[in-house]
Amino acid sequence: MAERMPSQPDTFDPFSPESLANPFPALRLIREREPLHRSKIGWMVMRYEHATAALRESRVWGTGIAAERRLAILGPGPMFEYASRRLSNYDPPEHTRLRSLVTKAFVARRVEALRPRIQKIADDLLESAGDVREFDITEVLAHPLPCQVICELVGVPLSDSPMLSRWTAGVLGALAPVPRPEHIDAANQAAGEFMSYIRALVGKRSSEPGEDLLSALIAAEEEGNRLKEEELVSTVLFLFTAGHSTTRDLVGGGLLALMSNREQWERLVSDPLMAPSAVEESLRYAPSIPLLIRRALRDTTVAGVSISAGETVYVSTAAANRDPRHFCDPDRFDIGRTDNEHLTFGGGIHYCLGAMLARAEAQIIFATIARRYPRMELAQDRIEWRDTIMFRGPKSVRVRV
Repeated sequence: MAERMPSQPDTFDPFSPESLANPFPALRLIREREPLHRSKIGWMVMRYEHATAALRESRVWGTGIAAERRLAILGPGPMFEYASRRLSNYDPPEHTRLRSLVTKAFVARRVEALRPRIQKIADDLLESAGDVREFDITEVLAHPLPCQVICELVGVPLSDSPMLSRWTAGVLGALAPVPRPEHIDAANQAAGEFMSYIRALVGKRSSEPGEDLLSALIAAEEEGNRLKEEELVSTVLFLFTAGHSTTRDLVGGGLLALMSNREQWERLVSDPLMAPSAVEESLRYAPSIPLLIRRALRDTTVAGVSISAGETVYVSTAAANRDPRHFCDPDRFDIGRTDNEHLTFGGGIHYCLGAMLARAEAQIIFATIARRYPRMELAQDRIEWRDTIMFRGPKSVRVRV
């Protein structure tokens, strides 16, 4: 589907309705003009070459924003407490210690062993939709599946998932460069209630361990070190906030791309084994995480521009993933694309811990609906996108099967 070219933008505004709905035409124009662009939220890294360096060079670039600035934005409270302890906001050596402990409980064999269960959940959810010919596939499948998987993985009752989803949405609302005051209030309440819930769960699993991920995290040990209680609480909360909403948005954005590029949908229908490459192309073409935050650990330069130690930059994965210097015909959605080293999961020591699980869930969803609904088509003319710049996904994807 051709994208309408906007007028030449002077400053990219990620909060504008146009940018929330479709940022790619404006990002394309700016990327070609300014590899490092001063947007309304600060410096944005636009090209693949510079984005890759910012994500992978851990001696030059740290994660997140400085604690002082985070406190100024969020104020004291549960949200600041959580944000300060998110795994993605730690740098070495603390990050090295924490990630080594968490990774022990999140190994590949655990995710691969989940595939039959993920398939069963997908089949059951679609069966529960009955014989209706039109429904919101986000509501029926893309949201409940990853939520149910993370509940089962961590070891929490599925009956609690609506409450956990509500808390997750509240926390995510404040994970933005400039969150709105009402989002901060909601996030403080959600983070406080969520952390209290997890603390109680940690106490229970400490005395009655099971086969779940939380029990494995409690038992994980590296050179005599274990996760402290507050590290456990923040890690589990991080798994929820990062573990199901981003997969939901990946599936939603990917399905919209497939429905809007009918020949690509037909390719998937004719060969559901293309689901893995279809997921990778969806991650590149419509990233559910369009921005990643990095902070200069020392004076450096990006595209010839001086960046001082402590200064924050925003890596635009949405722009870098469509950089023609790295991707051939980047604005074309092609599920057969082979050389597809996108940056949606970040890079280097902070590469997304849940990438393998997100891929497994999305691959199973894509393959299942391609086999089950070969004639599926979009049943809504206007798509509403979530009102956040750090995470991108459609509020609903209504389809006719």
